[in-house]
Amino acid sequence: MMERISKLQQKLKEKNGSWAFITSTANVFYFSGFYSNPHERLLAVVIFPDDEPFLICPEMDANQAKQAGWAYTIVSYDDVHHPWHMLRDELNRRNVQTERIGIEASHMTVSRLEQLQSYFSHASFFDLTDTLHELRMTKDEKELQTLRQAAELADFGVDVGVRALKEGKTELDIIATIEYELKKRGVRAMAFDTMVLTGTNSAHPHGVPGMNRIQPGDFVLFDLGVVLDGYCSDITRTVVFGKPTEQQKRIYDIVLQAQQEAIHACQIGASIGSVDKAARSRIEQEGYGAYFPHRIGHGLGIDVHEYPSMNATNTMPLQAGMVFTIEPGIYVPSVGGVRIEDDIYMTDKGPLLLTTYPKELQII
Repeated sequence: MMERISKLQQKLKEKNGSWAFITSTANVFYFSGFYSNPHERLLAVVIFPDDEPFLICPEMDANQAKQAGWAYTIVSYDDVHHPWHMLRDELNRRNVQTERIGIEASHMTVSRLEQLQSYFSHASFFDLTDTLHELRMTKDEKELQTLRQAAELADFGVDVGVRALKEGKTELDIIATIEYELKKRGVRAMAFDTMVLTGTNSAHPHGVPGMNRIQPGDFVLFDLGVVLDGYCSDITRTVVFGKPTEQQKRIYDIVLQAQQEAIHACQIGASIGSVDKAARSRIEQEGYGAYFPHRIGHGLGIDVHEYPSMNATNTMPLQAGMVFTIEPGIYVPSVGGVRIEDDIYMTDKGPLLLTTYPKELQII
């Protein structure tokens, strides 16, 4: 963690920041190793350009923070103490001169900003959101190993779901089976609400699973991921239950070709936009451009959606260490939808697929 803290300290020096107030669950975890959802309570890492950092957290979580590896000061409070007073007192104890405070503007609530302003009325504030995204965007070897294991569990989840398909079973039946089997493998949390979408419900990119029953001739779309040691995976596969139509087979083949072309376009130095365009061009050439309404993918790590945004207008070049998804799709309301998604790790030699569940059309 010290290397990560040191990088932020250097950024604070460049920005003439007095201290950084890190409050989002993901970024507190990134800098401390402590993953916690404090709900309405204050949880923050305070990082200075030169001094040692400290963690402020509820008293009930202090021991867990230590067990997670936090080796610096912990300022803890119970539910009758005022954490903002304690934050101020710790800063006063250190004789900190507060002129510029770095915050996560995308996470900071108005009420919390007002609290800071009331205690540090002469300070100005600057946004560290992009800086923090950039620090997290490239993954180290330890992060890669965790992401690889999370991807393996996602592969397993899809396999469980495909094997559980039976005529008359509902989407929620299949989800229950997937998540039960993943729990048995030690998965505490899913990265997002698991999606199993059948028939025309699969034509909704962010469809809501329900009591729809699996019927012959349906597309069945699986989109799921797990959280493992604080890191997420995300996979999508689509199968056909029963005999597919020629249109279904054609749609599937187009999406698979589009994904393959996008993955091939993932080379060091290539713009992110060119990856999106590689898939989009294939789908448009086949006449289904209007049915591909979303970007080609998103960054992946502690959050299931993080930097970089894999969209057609992003000119950022791909670099080694990035982890992101490639997930083209075609969604035809009267037919259903196909999406194929993999987790990609960029190496110096090109893309490495972390998810490996088979992608040829499966007819169940």
